[in-house]
Amino acid sequence: MAVRVREGDARDRDFAIETARRFAAFGPPPWRSAHEVVAGEVRCLDEFFDGRMPGCSLLIAEDEEPARLGFAFLEPHVDYFSGEPHGHLGMIAVTDAAEGRGAGSALMRAAEEWCRGRGYAVLTLNVFEANTRARMLYERLGYNVETLRYTKSLE
Repeated sequence: MAVRVREGDARDRDFAIETARRFAAFGPPPWRSAHEVVAGEVRCLDEFFDGRMPGCSLLIAEDEEPARLGFAFLEPHVDYFSGEPHGHLGMIAVTDAAEGRGAGSALMRAAEEWCRGRGYAVLTLNVFEANTRARMLYERLGYNVETLRYTKSLE
């Protein structure tokens, strides 16, 4: 299947929000409800589409129809240790129907190009520990674990 990636726009809002609802199935830890995870991602996308996240981009993967297959949400960040700017993949999701068809890999390649186009030498991302399928993709593409975040509820 041929997959092309384009810059997203306002017409992609409903698609991105609906596809982001899939994050509930990707192994959030027990102290995070699926509702909380999805609500946070939807809030971020709403802020982006409402113009409150300058410098961020949404990439859309499509097939030859063109039918939308998935999206990637990219943000500019600053590295804590070096102070250097870099790109951060805030979200990436594909539809159920697109799983295993190359849409995720195409979005990852496009995200890397997005970074290069902005002069960033690094692309970071976060993934839930239990999301082994995504972790395998990232590792196959050359990504490495840098830090592990530990959380403890104090309530």
